[in-house]
Formats: sequence, structure tokens, C-alpha cells
Amino acid sequence: MEDNLVDKVWGSARPARPAEQVIVLPDKYAGKPFLEKLKELRKELDKKKAAGMVVSMLDEIAWLFNLRGSDIPYNPVFFSYAAVTNDSATLYVDSEKLTDEVYGHLKGAVAVKPYNDLFSDLSVLSQIEYAPAQTNGDTKAKRKHNKILLSNKTSWALSMGLGGEEKVEEIRSPVADAKAVKNETELEGMRQCHIRDGAALSQYFAWLEEELIEKNSKLDEVEAADKLEQIRSKGEHFVGLSFDTISSTGPNAAVIHYKPEPGNCSIIDPNAIYLCDSGAQYFDGTTDTTRTLHFGEPTDMEIKAYTLVLKGVIALDRVVFPKGTTGAALDGFARQHLWREGLDYRHGTGHGVGSFLNVHEGPIGIGTRAAYTEVAMSIGNVVSNEPGYYEDGNFGIRIENMIMAREAKTNHKFGDKPWIGFENVTMVPMCKKLIDVTLLEPEERYWLNNFHAKVWEKTNGYFKADERTTRWLKRETATI
Repeated sequence: MEDNLVDKVWGSARPARPAEQVIVLPDKYAGKPFLEKLKELRKELDKKKAAGMVVSMLDEIAWLFNLRGSDIPYNPVFFSYAAVTNDSATLYVDSEKLTDEVYGHLKGAVAVKPYNDLFSDLSVLSQIEYAPAQTNGDTKAKRKHNKILLSNKTSWALSMGLGGEEKVEEIRSPVADAKAVKNETELEGMRQCHIRDGAALSQYFAWLEEELIEKNSKLDEVEAADKLEQIRSKGEHFVGLSFDTISSTGPNAAVIHYKPEPGNCSIIDPNAIYLCDSGAQYFDGTTDTTRTLHFGEPTDMEIKAYTLVLKGVIALDRVVFPKGTTGAALDGFARQHLWREGLDYRHGTGHGVGSFLNVHEGPIGIGTRAAYTEVAMSIGNVVSNEPGYYEDGNFGIRIENMIMAREAKTNHKFGDKPWIGFENVTMVPMCKKLIDVTLLEPEERYWLNNFHAKVWEKTNGYFKADERTTRWLKRETATI
């Protein structure tokens, strides 16, 4: 169909497209100039003997040009398209979004055209013929090959506008693949923003415990989430939240994607499980952390389930695997202890995370989705580690850390392959009240004590004038 039927139904009632300003992400956060990213994309075009690529995923465009926006809540992206050939790059975005700084950033390398001009330009793009990249000023002869690359996640309208199968090659986006492999600047940004974010969460949990237990306050789930945002917002480089905070008590914690609404949520029960899944956007990274706590006396089942989930977190964090291993192959490490008890959870174990970009980022992840069998984990990937367990109508448990794929040091190099392990960057203690130490193996106790020692070392300096948080953090990170 040539027309978008949703547009026809929407008609004049359709609200205006957001016109928030686009900002430049400096190289000190991005770690790589956008000109270098364009150069690498053109190498991919050359490998495919493609005439060009139309980029439609908003986070890919933001990453490619080292720009960020705020058109979509929680996601620092802006409505746009991009077209890249061997000798040109065009960003299709409405001009009212762009500042002089953005124009100066793109000057001489990227043409800027109105957002809606893309579709009228598609017929011209489809006629461009592939020309190999020039080397030392020598122009090689053009070859009669003029396919345009499109992501296999793009719209049907784009494909048809370029001429359909005869003119288009749909592939997994090379921009997505490149974006998922963070450079050293982005990885260091992830480390630093998780320290600040972890400090904010510890301050929040210490405050919440005092309010519920010592002051006997009646706080609902939204009031608590608002307090967490207030604490986070004081952190350096804070931009906003990375998704709606899941602040859930008792049975609500068993709803995996629960979202409390003002006036339609529960009062937090100190005698029930409390699950908080939250994250933030910082100029130097994106966070996503889940902690499950109990402020009263947990049941034996809650303690056992929490400990089994924790064992899964530790197992995945400690795993070492050869290059070429997919996230699907790693999934069982996190589930194994639950499986031995006949337990499981109905969500993925991990998702890729952007660098001051979307908190859910492809193409990598850990779980049973078919997509996770197609792309191997690579050094530089950042992914969540979040097993859980849920009893409908009763309680829910999830523990989520952020881990980064790094080269592992091994005694041997079978097959001369690089070996990969994970580096944890989340700096928030586990809930000691919910841990059955007798279920932990010696190496798991070592991991937990080492983890807590790092949390204390990295974050305690934020609370020198905050006795409440210092006391709480010292208790929760004490050696077991």
C-alpha cells in the first residue's frame, strides 16, 4: 500500500512532531569523531559493493553523527533520517531543531536537508552507482552495482521508495554492530556514571528504610520513585531517567514490567518484598539497575529464591568463553541454579545498553530470542545481567547488574582464539537480609565480598556528610 493508513485515520488530530533541540556530544564522551565513524561505514559499503545506505534507526543516527536529542522520553534521540554514500552524507532533520553549534559540528562533511525531503530524494539515491573508495587520489572505474543498504528493521515505505528488491539489500545494520562495541572512552564513561548512579541508589535505599522502619511513613510506590529521581538529578552529568522507574511492593513486584501510576499504586509494605528497577541517562553513559530488598522479615522461600537468583548473577559475571560465543549460549549460566529447583523466569537474562543512548540496544543480548543466536558477544559490548524469579500474586525478585565484555586472561589459548569475560560496573550492594549464606559456594562468597568491598571503596566518599547512608552502606557491604 502506498499510503500509511494510520496517518489517514489520525488526520488533523495528529499532534505536531516534537521540535526539541539537538545537541552535540563532545568527543570526550563519544570517544571517536563522527568523521571516523563515517569512514568506517564507507568501508562497510565498499565490502558490500553498495552504492550507499539509508539509516533510519534513530539511535544509530544519533551515534553516527555524535548528536543527541530529546524527542522521545527517556531516549536521547531525535526524529531524522540519514543517507551515506562513498562521497556524501546527508542528515534529514527539521532545521528548527539545530543550533549554530550543530551546524558548525557538521559543516563541510554532512549536508542538512528537511526531514520530509528524504522520500522525494529516494528515487535519486536509488540511481547512484557503486564506486570503490578512492586510494591516493586514484579514481577507479565505477561498477554497475547500485544497491542501497537498509537495516532489516526499517520501514516498508523506505524499501519501496528506493525501488524494492531490485535496488535494496536488507541486512543487519553495520551501524548497529559498530555502536554495540564501545570504545575505551565509552567504557570508562560507563564505569564512572555507574559509580555516581550507585551512590544515588544507596542514598535512596537508606532513606527509604529510615522512612518505612524508623519513621513509619506511609509512602506509595510513585512517591518513592519521585524521591529516587530527585536524588539522582543532583549527580554530575545527569540528563534524565533512562526509563520509567519500576517501584513495586509485594505482589506488584511479580509483574515484570510493572509501572506505578499516581493515584493508582500501592503503599510500600515494609513487611513485603520491594523491587526497584531504575536507570538514568548521563552524558558519559546510561544506567539500568535492579535491586530487590526486604525491610522486615522475609519468608524462607523469598530468601531461597533471592539466593538462587544471586547465584545466577554471580555465575554469569564469572563466566569465561571463547570469541564467537552468542548470548543464547550464555543464558543457561544465569538460570542453572533456579533450574535445579524446577524454577525459572519468563524474560531475557540481558539486553545491550547504549552509551548515553537507548537503554535497550541491539543487536546483542543474553536470552533465548532467535536474534541472540545470530550475533556473537564481542569485546566492548555492554549488557545487563538480570535473572529473576516471580510468584504471581505474591512477590517478585530480580537482581540486575551491568557488565562489560573484556578480554579474559587465560592460561591457554585453545584454537588461538581470544577469550572473553565480563567486568561488572554496577555499584549497589545486594540485600544481605535475603541471602542464605549456606547456599553459597566458597568462590561465590569470595565474589560477593569482593563485590561489596568495591562498592564501598568506589561510593563511600559520596556520603562523608551523610551518616544515614554511610551507616546503611557499611552494614550492607560488610564481609560475610
